[in-house]
Parts: sequence; C-alpha cells; structure tokens
Amino acid sequence: MIKVGVLGSTKGTDLQAIINSIDKKELNAEIAVVISNKEDSYILERAKNNGIASVFISHKNKSRQVFDQEMTEVFNKHGVELILLIGFMRILSAGFCQKWRDRLLNVHPSLLPKYAGGMDINVHENVLRNGDKETGCTIHFVTEDVDGGPILIQKRCSVNIGDTVETLKTKVQRLEGEAFIESIQLIQNNKSVSYTHLTLPTNREV
Repeated sequence: MIKVGVLGSTKGTDLQAIINSIDKKELNAEIAVVISNKEDSYILERAKNNGIASVFISHKNKSRQVFDQEMTEVFNKHGVELILLIGFMRILSAGFCQKWRDRLLNVHPSLLPKYAGGMDINVHENVLRNGDKETGCTIHFVTEDVDGGPILIQKRCSVNIGDTVETLKTKVQRLEGEAFIESIQLIQNNKSVSYTHLTLPTNREV
C-alpha cells in the first residue's frame, strides 16, 4: 500500500474519484492527509467527510520556503510517499520540488505542452477559441518549471460541435480522476519510475 498526500485549494473533485477507487478496492492506496492553503476550500471538507486527516496551512505573510517546509513537516508526520497536486493554486519552491523529486505529481487540464501555464476555465476557453479537435489532461512530474515536468500519462477526449467551456470541463475532469488512479498504480508497480527514467507508454482515450 502506498501512502498518498494531497495538496489542494479548490473542490477536490479528482480526490473523490481516488477515494471511490480505494473504497472499491481497485486501488491499493491510503490518502494519509490533505493540505490546503485555503481554509474554506471544499477539499478539506471532502477529506473530513471521508475520515481523512485535513490540515489548513496559511501561506500569508510567509516566504515560499517557510510555507513549503511546513507542508513537508506535515507530510513527513503522516508518512507520505507520494504527493498529488489537485487544484493547488500555489507555485512550489525549488527546494520543495527537489525534496519530493519523483514523488510529486500534478494534473493539468490540457494535453501539455499545449496551454502550459493556463488554469481551469482559461484552458478550455482556449481549446474552443482555437478550434482544437481534441483535448484532455496530463499527469506530469512536478519540477521547478511550471507545467514543464516530464509527462507520465495523458488521456484524451474529442471536442465536439456544441461543446462549451462547461461540457469540456466535465469531460476533462472525468479523465483527470482516471489518470490520477492510473498514475498511482504505475508508480506502485514500477518502483524505478522517475522523471529521469521514463519508459512507460502514454495512455490515451479518444
């Protein structure tokens, strides 16, 4: 079993997909703790509702290094082996990325490198504006380069006539949960997986 920590600032919809997979015995993992920098974020409530430790850590009036060290202390306390960024609205320090090298994953709501640096609704707006025929999500290792870490998994879906920002968000969000689950399984089954040694095929869904 792998112990997972989560960083999030929003609703944590992808977290629920992971919790459901664990409850169904499809995923041999434990969500050890959820940390948020937003005290009123629903991801903390979601964690509490599912019996998961939830911790609020304010980033205000702190250096990025101090804030990140506080998060590391919590993750170490809970024995976390893998960290997932689920809607986490903070840029992590180089020190944090290096500390958790190969154990830090982010999801991006596009097929990176397309729309790197974009967030949520902005990405889906660009997909529609540019007339893209497909979109999807990317799970990648987190490095000091924002949205620039090596890709672990991509999952795809078509962009159809009549799609809106809202329908695209729903499609992609469903893929995000699936991609996180597959990523955890890949890391469990391939202990040598790292962003310096990627030999895994990209998963695609059309």
